[in-house]
Amino acid sequence: MLAAERHRQIIIQLEEKGSVKVSELSERFKVTEKTVREDLEKLEEKRLLKRMHGGAVLPPDEESLFPLQYPNSKHQQEKAAIAEQALTHIAENDIIALDAGSTTLEIARRLKNMPLTVLTNDLLIIRELTAKEQIRLVIPGGYRFQNLLIGTDWQEWVKRLNVHKLFLSTTGIHLEYGLTIFTEELAKLKQVYMECSREIYCVADHSKFDKGALLTFAALKDVHTIITDSHIDPAVAAKYEQQGVRIEKS
Repeated sequence: MLAAERHRQIIIQLEEKGSVKVSELSERFKVTEKTVREDLEKLEEKRLLKRMHGGAVLPPDEESLFPLQYPNSKHQQEKAAIAEQALTHIAENDIIALDAGSTTLEIARRLKNMPLTVLTNDLLIIRELTAKEQIRLVIPGGYRFQNLLIGTDWQEWVKRLNVHKLFLSTTGIHLEYGLTIFTEELAKLKQVYMECSREIYCVADHSKFDKGALLTFAALKDVHTIITDSHIDPAVAAKYEQQGVRIEKS
């Protein structure tokens, strides 16, 4: 088993049980305990877990690391504020794309019923927007994966679309790793959205900064603006801005 897959399975077990043991992981993965400890050390460097004697636990007060079928409710006020700020960039007759995620769902909830075209593969966002009859929904085909529609046949079709503004979600934001996520299928989907979008806004609350998940789907320079909340540490914001990242606080 490759290290990346071990890391993924470790995070899944942490999400399910709240803790992992070195001895159990060693037996499960058929690797030495030394290898498992090295895996845990690498994940801790990315702030994805906290090592303890004989194992590891999730960091305290951290948000779920994997996309859930129903959006995570933590940092809800921050996400609402970010969504309101994102709305200031949306005008009538815009063509926008809403990536899957709890913050982009908040944007959908707050969108006025106005002439607008919205591209999305998130079933919860689709459900939210169907009642707003002035909004034209564009929905790529595919099969259901959790609350998403994903697939491969529609990717070339999406790339031909002219999207004015993309609102993009992410698991982690990191100066070295860029924008990251755990699931390869979702990484490819995000990249397809980015290819056809003129302006790209990453919407992420302050807890996403200085974290790196397993897969990088974009460099920081690939997004025009990161919209976050006012609780971001000024020192953290300054560190990213010094590297040319534009941060907009809600």
